[in-house]
Amino acid sequence: MGNRCAVIGVGQTRYQTRRRDVSLAGLVREAALRALEDAGLTFADIDAVVIGKAPDMFEGVMMPEAYLADALGAAGKPVTRVHTAGSVGGSTALVGASLVQGGVHGRVLVVAFEKQSESNATWALTTHLPFNASLVVGAGGYFAPHIREYMRRSGAPGHIGTLVAVKDRLNALKNPYAHLRIPGIDRKMVESTPMLWEPIRYLETCPSSDGACAIVLAAEDKVTGTPAWIHGTAMRSEPLMMAGRDVVSPRAGRDCAADVYRQAGITDPRREIDVAEVYVPFSWYEPMWLENLGFAAEGEGWKLTEAGCTALDGDTPWNASGGVLSSNPIGASGLIRFAEAALQVRGMAGEHQVEGARLALGHAYGGGAQFFAMWIVGSRRP
Repeated sequence: MGNRCAVIGVGQTRYQTRRRDVSLAGLVREAALRALEDAGLTFADIDAVVIGKAPDMFEGVMMPEAYLADALGAAGKPVTRVHTAGSVGGSTALVGASLVQGGVHGRVLVVAFEKQSESNATWALTTHLPFNASLVVGAGGYFAPHIREYMRRSGAPGHIGTLVAVKDRLNALKNPYAHLRIPGIDRKMVESTPMLWEPIRYLETCPSSDGACAIVLAAEDKVTGTPAWIHGTAMRSEPLMMAGRDVVSPRAGRDCAADVYRQAGITDPRREIDVAEVYVPFSWYEPMWLENLGFAAEGEGWKLTEAGCTALDGDTPWNASGGVLSSNPIGASGLIRFAEAALQVRGMAGEHQVEGARLALGHAYGGGAQFFAMWIVGSRRP
């Protein structure tokens, strides 16, 4: 991995349906200033900025990195834009880390954002491009058949998605930044909501959120405060229409996990990783990703969920922050996973802190489950 790199600052905005009080510039600056404050730094201490964003057509602002440079103190500094669909937040963190690991910069500010209140994500994703048909189904309509195939293969009972929805929303009640905070949520409440795309119910899907997340990455000789050391990073992708592609457990996801585990020296992720922040926009993706990421054997992921293994007090807590099911500013959602993993090993996750967390996984996926980004962070220096 080259030079050692660590997360030394994390900043988030409150995620909510509409942030009418700020522009896009105000939104990203809010997160950036909080990350810098956490690191004990100012914009003057930053060597470069990396910005992550889902498709420009969401808000209709082309090249937002140019528009936002002033708000992020980037005048006269290198600015890099990253875009890998929904996984972009994770990919942005990895691009920032590579600049430090490669010795290009000493301190890098990484920022990702979305203002879905000024967007129409479904419409933006269904434009008629040359030689491509418009799906006009939205993400839920696209992924629902993959979930049904998982249920068929694994024999998972229909209530598993409900269990994940309740678990993550209960965790969100402990996270002051979470968008959906639903007191008294239980299985009955989830099961009473409308079926949107069989088998996905309304409360088994992610919200549309406004928000931004930022982290400060530093080389070993520039670390301040309590660091979260990066032990491994990996990105993988695969063609959307590849012949024989397994949409239930994509090869790119399996390969990405294998690479990052190898770098971190992990042979049994369920036993060795203390907490995982995994991109689960629809509740059924928890058992699916448990298998894809090697936490469970094929067809066994739903059994871990049903047994409570992924609960905050389980033996392998997943999405202690409430996850994407509770907050979903699309361009930032992956970075939030990476940032929350860092907060856990720094012991700074507040009420949703997993006691004794020393090694954590951050995960993001995007597109048609074809783009993947992961990192492992730890409390000890690698």
